[in-house]
Amino acid sequence: MTSSPTGGVAVVTGASRGVGQGIAQALGAAGMTVYVTGRSTREGEQQLAGEPLHGTIHSSAAAVTAAGGRGIAVACDHADDAQVAALFKRIGQEQGRIDILVNNALAIDDSLIAPGPFWEKPLTQARMLDVGLRSHYVASHHAAPLLLAAGRDGGALLVFTSSFGAGCYMHGPAYGAQKAGCDKMAFDMAVDFEGTGVAALSLWLGVQRTERTEIAARQRSDAYGDFMARSESPQFVGRTIAALWRDAQLAGRSGQTLIVAELAQQYGLRDEGDRSPPSWREFLGAPRPYHPARVS
Repeated sequence: MTSSPTGGVAVVTGASRGVGQGIAQALGAAGMTVYVTGRSTREGEQQLAGEPLHGTIHSSAAAVTAAGGRGIAVACDHADDAQVAALFKRIGQEQGRIDILVNNALAIDDSLIAPGPFWEKPLTQARMLDVGLRSHYVASHHAAPLLLAAGRDGGALLVFTSSFGAGCYMHGPAYGAQKAGCDKMAFDMAVDFEGTGVAALSLWLGVQRTERTEIAARQRSDAYGDFMARSESPQFVGRTIAALWRDAQLAGRSGQTLIVAELAQQYGLRDEGDRSPPSWREFLGAPRPYHPARVS
């Protein structure tokens, strides 16, 4: 078993670029050992609408290390259960625990922001329900013993990256179902984790300032230009997750769906340029509470 920085051990899935990369980097800045997973191992492998998307698991891991943590790149296709099982077996052998798991991997089709009804879009959009919902369940299943180990020793955090699309129409039914599923999965997993020191939460991110969203904004400036002007950096999300993990009241939040911008305000966090990104609650809705009934 290898040693880790005192900041703890984190896993961020789907972290070759974008939201995952930024979250991993911020957790590295908090002094954590961060396992960065994804499929991209060579620069230029992925494109969006003919434009290259930069970043690999290796560049993300390097960014974690440069930020002050220890980045470890692990190639993993989260559509392959065997690869996911092998990932967490390795982490168990090397670390014996996971303090933070961020379920972020998502299969995004190029047609995501195209206008029109779902039946006019490629059926490949349904992959969001495989890599993005089912894959989160599989990762959480294999990570659970390692989260429980950390929970017994001070507390662990299981996070799902979700969005306002869970509560309003956004990008169509496949995207909405994936996000709503993340929220319910966090709620139900929190029930199973009660009394273990492991908290499970779903976080509604605002519009993220990533290469992918910048391309989308250029293509659909009519719909997304104003949103981008009030966007969040992925590092801002990561710093909020780090603060959440250290929150002495974390156990009381378990099972909830929370809005990143509102959490950051509670923790006194600001984004790049001393900005305070807004919550979109008034315009896009708020997380809905679930009924407390339990049926085993």
